Parts: sequence; structure tokens; C-alpha cells
Amino acid sequence: MAMLGKEVRMSRLVNPKSNKMMAITVDHAISRGIANMTGIQDIQSAIDKILRGKPDALTMTKGIAEHCMWKHVGEASILMKISNPAPANLTRDVVFGTVDEAIRMGADGVSVGAITMGDFQGKQFEEIGKISEECMRKGMPLIGHVYPKGENVPLQERTAWENIAYCVRSACELGMDIVKTTYTGDPDSMAKAISCVPSSFRVVIQGGDACHTLDDYLNMIRDAMDCGVGGVTMGRFIWDYKDVTALVIVLRYLIHEKYSVKEAKELLEHLENKKDYDKF
Repeated sequence: MAMLGKEVRMSRLVNPKSNKMMAITVDHAISRGIANMTGIQDIQSAIDKILRGKPDALTMTKGIAEHCMWKHVGEASILMKISNPAPANLTRDVVFGTVDEAIRMGADGVSVGAITMGDFQGKQFEEIGKISEECMRKGMPLIGHVYPKGENVPLQERTAWENIAYCVRSACELGMDIVKTTYTGDPDSMAKAISCVPSSFRVVIQGGDACHTLDDYLNMIRDAMDCGVGGVTMGRFIWDYKDVTALVIVLRYLIHEKYSVKEAKELLEHLENKKDYDKF
């Protein structure tokens, strides 16, 4: 019964047409502070705008879900983030939530972070191993935010395919169902990185530290989807945009409807001018 429950929840996270997942994250405040996170300072407004664009899921902490999701019940899956680092110690996630809380709040997945190749990898992996076993036993998908940003990784090597492959494979080895990690920078090396795990294991990408413009993000997403990446889980790029709902819709078409970058930009221009979000 537990494994059936996991399959039911996974089916709500992944679009059946594209077999891709599109999740938006709003869990940044604990790890990055809130003063510079202007797009989510008014968290209720941010969530309202995001969900009007109809993503598959929203990653958030338990407190924000409890306060902000009542009027959005059933509109998107909740991925309950149960760990985060602190601004003063960004290489160690600390667990502050539980699988049972996620189940009680109707979440379709538990989300936990880890930084590899650093001083705290061992402790984080130990904690994730226990959470993984509990998720499997209770039928809850486990999503990992796993990045090669530990003390032993030079800044210029954080997108090296070998390091991304290590994150992807480690997440699979630990019993996760989905891993969110960094795009390597080109389709060939990303395809090589994700080839290190079984095809049933889903790899999704974050917003991309190397992206600076709208074109950067759209091209990265299109290339990633085409090389076999299983979806996206993005935050700042989306809720810092001038028209959040329009951008969420455009990304949904880019990911699930296989729009080209050109088509996506044309749709974005239309939505920003017409504001006819509900037609899409």
C-alpha cells in the first residue's frame, strides 16, 4: 500500500503529456534572508500569482503552507521543504520538519537539501538516509536539492559534469525519487551526467546561477528538456520577474507543450500585453 501511495503522489507531480515536472520554490528565506528576496516578501501575493499560472507543484516550508495555501487547496501539489541551511553556514542543511507533518498537511512530496563534497556531507547523508527509509515506508516521494557546493569544490567546478553526476548518483543511491541540481551548462555534458542513474530516476534543474537574462533561462530550459532532464524546480527567476503569472504560463508551455524559445517569447509578450492568463 505504501508504494501505491508513492505512485499516486508522483502522478500528481509529473505532467502526463510531457512526462516532465514543473515546480516553483518559495522556500528561500531561511537560507538566504528576506531583505533581498523582494519577490517573496509578500509571500501570499507571490503564491497567488504563481498558482494562477498553473505549475505542477510548489515547494515551501510548513509554516508558509499553513498560512497561505487554504484558498489554493487542490490547485497544485505541495512539496514540503523540511530542511534548509542558514546564511552563516550555507554548506549544511538542518532538518526542521518531518515526513508525518508533510502527510498531515496533504503534501505530495518531502523535499530535503544536501551540499556534497564539503565538511557536512556525511551528516547530511546520514539524516537523508533515515528520511528516505521513512518516506518509502509511508508512501511519500522524496525530492533532494543536492548541489556540489561544499568546501572542497572550487567555484569554477560547481557545474562540472563530474560533480553534477556525483550529486545525481548520490541522490539515487540514498533512495530519493527526484533530485534537483545544477545544469552543467550544455546539453551534451548534462546528458552525460544524468546517464549515471536509471531512466526511472528523475533529475530536475534549478534556476541556474550562470543565467543573467530571460533568454539565458529560456534557452537553458529548452536545452535541458531536450537532453533528457525531467523538469525544473525554480524560484528567484520566476517570482522576481515583472509579470510572475505570465512567466509561469510561458514556462509551462515551454516544458509541457515543447514550445521553442521563439514561441515562448512570443507568448510572453502576448500575455504581458493582454493579461488574458485564464485562456492559457
